[in-house]
Amino acid sequence: YIYSELQVTQLLAAAGALASASGLRPRTYCTLFGLLASSGLRISEAIKLRRDRVDLRQGVLTIDRSKFCKRRLVPLHPSTTQALRRYARCRDQRHPVAQSDTFFVSDSGRALAYSTVRTTFKCLRQKLGWQPADGTRAPRIHDLRHTFVCRRILLWVAQGVDVDHSIAALSTYLGHRKVTDTYWYLTGVPELLALAAKRFEHGVRQGGLS
Repeated sequence: YIYSELQVTQLLAAAGALASASGLRPRTYCTLFGLLASSGLRISEAIKLRRDRVDLRQGVLTIDRSKFCKRRLVPLHPSTTQALRRYARCRDQRHPVAQSDTFFVSDSGRALAYSTVRTTFKCLRQKLGWQPADGTRAPRIHDLRHTFVCRRILLWVAQGVDVDHSIAALSTYLGHRKVTDTYWYLTGVPELLALAAKRFEHGVRQGGLS
């Protein structure tokens, strides 16, 4: 499932309106989902992210508990770094004495559990009325990662970037072992299929394809 920009905005707004005794919960989920959408992190990586692995001065995350146990650096857009900085200030005001070394914490100050995050997301999805069409799957948290990859490729194409050359850098950024794993994320996206069709047509007209 590929989210539209409007849907990402709606998700963050709904997360920011979650009920909370201390006011931290909505900030936690709004910032968490915003980070996933803007960086393509896996949800497991974001939940396990430790405070000492978040460089808010340089705007870089160090991911060392990834799916394939590979350490990597993830540079962030300045707006994402600013959002993380605001969250960290709010979190530390609510919990001056840290109860967990994770960057994202619950209202009680403890590390987030994936089951809780997933349940919260499902509640937000229901509130937003995102119901799957017949024969399709409902939007998932992981689809924010798919969306990040697809939007990045579309932006590169619009900017005239050599995608075949740049895809290796994107694969490293995402923590994939093989470039083919990154290409897999692009399957079945109408916008990308349309671009591929246009490139194929152009190649035929130029006599570059047999």
